[in-house]
Amino acid sequence: MQCIQISSFAADGEAIQTTREAPVTPEAAEKQQVESSVVNLYPDWEYQTIDGFGGAMTESAAWLFSRMESGTRKRALSAFFGPGGLGIKFVRVSIDSCDYSLEEYQAVEDPLADPELASFSIKRDKLYVIPMLKEAMALSTESLSVLLSPWSPPACWKTPPDMNNDMAVYGGFLGIKGPSKEPSRCYGGSLKPEYYGSWARYLVKYVQAYRDEGIPVTMLSIQNEAGAATMWDSCVWTAEEEKVFLRDHLYPALQRAALAESVGIFIWDHNKERALERALGVIDETTAGQIAGIAFHWYSGDHFEAVQMLGERFPGKVLMHSECCPLHKPGVAGMGLPFLPPSPKTAGAVDYEDAVRYAHELIGDLNAGTRRWIDWNLIVDEAGGPRHVPGGFAAGMIAQGDGSFRTNLIHHYVAHFAQYIRPGAKRIGFSRYSDAFEMTAVKNPDGALIAVLLNKGHDDAVAALRVMGQILRVSLAAHTIATIVIEP
Repeated sequence: MQCIQISSFAADGEAIQTTREAPVTPEAAEKQQVESSVVNLYPDWEYQTIDGFGGAMTESAAWLFSRMESGTRKRALSAFFGPGGLGIKFVRVSIDSCDYSLEEYQAVEDPLADPELASFSIKRDKLYVIPMLKEAMALSTESLSVLLSPWSPPACWKTPPDMNNDMAVYGGFLGIKGPSKEPSRCYGGSLKPEYYGSWARYLVKYVQAYRDEGIPVTMLSIQNEAGAATMWDSCVWTAEEEKVFLRDHLYPALQRAALAESVGIFIWDHNKERALERALGVIDETTAGQIAGIAFHWYSGDHFEAVQMLGERFPGKVLMHSECCPLHKPGVAGMGLPFLPPSPKTAGAVDYEDAVRYAHELIGDLNAGTRRWIDWNLIVDEAGGPRHVPGGFAAGMIAQGDGSFRTNLIHHYVAHFAQYIRPGAKRIGFSRYSDAFEMTAVKNPDGALIAVLLNKGHDDAVAALRVMGQILRVSLAAHTIATIVIEP
């Protein structure tokens, strides 16, 4: 008997979960050879090692956790880190403020007056982020690993926003005040080359300060969304600029601090559609040894083929999905633009569509060679915030006005991967009879086989799983995700 965990979608948006055991029969005992509706698993056909899953502890998320009563907070954090939770391993944290901060801030208030960075302090991080990270570490069933990502250098080190950049002025399109002609943390601009060395030392100080607090920082990306000039904290880098900064400043600074061997550098950290071009522009004979991997986001679409090509072209680099979220407030379809009619979709239907997209993304990224998969905010409020800029986006956990929290279908669907695919698992080969469902399969370190099947269609589906001379029959109702655990 083998375990099958199934989540399905109800009309009211509720997650319906069941766990059952299914009989396994020897293929030789079948009355006739099974040929229809077959899904083959090939445990000896191994691909990449999967390191684990994660989410972001933004200042906003940490603040929401901090406002909960201690017992409620423990339950909320345990849903991610504790026994029976997602078992996440990776946590992304912004260097200085990001859009999901309560306000703009930086660790050195005036770097021009303090070029030696003597006043550097992470006192802001100690208010919410670091205490919540420490609580998560105390609950965690995994050895956590933190990714630090900068959204912007200090404004005084940057060029003014490029007023001709479409991404830089889209805030005006949304009815939001556009960029000024002065340097800013927001609306892009670029780091001036004369401050490359100072910014490298600043980033190293951030890593050191977090480590001094006992926070296990093992990854550093050069820039969040290096090609976007958003209305929030942002900075634009060309491939050549990113390469020069990495090669001549950041990596040597990590070496001087004896951190180069223990902190992996990730490039790009932006959407997948140009990840391959960025990697080709940054990685050469010199920088190849300085880069641990390539990070990417989901906002421009699937581009799973690009991820696969990254793995083929740079086989030694870690492929890491480092951010995604639904671009709307929780349970509300669309971005809520005033000139568009409201969507007729129910909150349940919106939550279901979000969850399906998450599962589709996870399956596609893993099948393309992704090793690490990190979500965006661990938690947001009912308006999709708080943020220091207008707007708000959804997440898998929602903080409610009465001090409680709820998880939605995103959280339940991600659990089908994160709860069952353990760090160190190997993705394995499979073949399926049709596109009636999407799937991926792995072999865990203990030898258990895990297959995740997503039926996002309106029709029921069936599968006869063939593995090592055995047959396991599975029924997949419409709007269902299933995780099959085949014990060794």
